Formats: sequence, C-alpha cells, structure tokens
Amino acid sequence: MEKIYTSSAPEAIGPYSQAVVSGGLIYTSGQIAIDPAVGEVTATDIEGQTEQIMKNLGEILKAAGGSYDTVIKTTCFLADMGDFAKFNEVYARYLTGKPARSCVAVKTLPKNVLAEVEVIAEKL
Repeated sequence: MEKIYTSSAPEAIGPYSQAVVSGGLIYTSGQIAIDPAVGEVTATDIEGQTEQIMKNLGEILKAAGGSYDTVIKTTCFLADMGDFAKFNEVYARYLTGKPARSCVAVKTLPKNVLAEVEVIAEKL
C-alpha cells in the first residue's frame, strides 16, 4: 500500500492519509472545502465549497497517478439535500464520465462544511 501526499491539497485534519494506492486503485479520503493556500474553509455556499472539493480531489488524483477520467466510484455527503441540484451542477463539470455514485445526507460534517466527497479511481 502506497500512501499519497501532495502539498497542492489540504493536509489531513486527522490521523489518515490524503489517499492510498493499493492493487492499482486509488482510494481518497473524504475531501472537504479547505483551501490549501490558507488552510481553512473560505467558501460559504455549496457551489464554492463543491468547487474547492473538486479541485482538492483533482490534485490528490494527479499525485496518485490518476485523474477525473479514471474515477470509478464516488461517495458524496451533503449536510442538506436541498443543496443536491447545486452540488450536482459543479460535480458534473468535473466527473464527466459519470462514475458510480452514492450521495447521502448527514447531520454534520467536519468544520461544519456543506459537503464532502471521496473517490475510488484507477491508477494510470
């Protein structure tokens, strides 16, 4: 198992890796809307937070040898299902290959963000 780290994405906020590669697959940890340049959440709306999440995931995938095109499964967590349509608008711009997905509402997310996304992707 190879642990992945990139300074282009936020540091893990707990005892875990940004991602790991095992058996030719990339497993990312859930990403929230932390801007790595400032080390905190700067966006307050679902569109801005989703944009930052997707940028963070893209950097981690790149560091691990993958890309949005190699994503095969995502798990998405929303603090409010009322944000589903707006979340999807941003998400769809990045994951154009339409990987398998689960999307669930949760009571609270770390740092009280509005969304979190994790992915499984193939390593190129």
